[in-house]
Amino acid sequence: MSAKAEHYDVIRKPIITEKATMASEANAVVFEVAIDANKPQIKEAVETLFGVKVKAVNTTITKGKTKRFRGQPGKRKDIKKAYVTLEDGNTIDVSTGL
Repeated sequence: MSAKAEHYDVIRKPIITEKATMASEANAVVFEVAIDANKPQIKEAVETLFGVKVKAVNTTITKGKTKRFRGQPGKRKDIKKAYVTLEDGNTIDVSTGL
């Protein structure tokens, strides 16, 4: 497997919510990442795929809610988010896609 494919496995998709938009004003971008990815892997993947310099990576794991599916209780999957703070002068436009 190539290195680029591994980076795409680490970063799943950008998260575009009201909170993520507010974070972008502080030069940060929010990504959904693999649940087993660590901060150095996330930093390397973002720097390689987007060609930017990363200042810091903060992560959070959101536990999946219990919901009902066809009358049976089921559980949504856990999601790991990465708040990636970029160095000054670097930007990523997540609205255009990868």
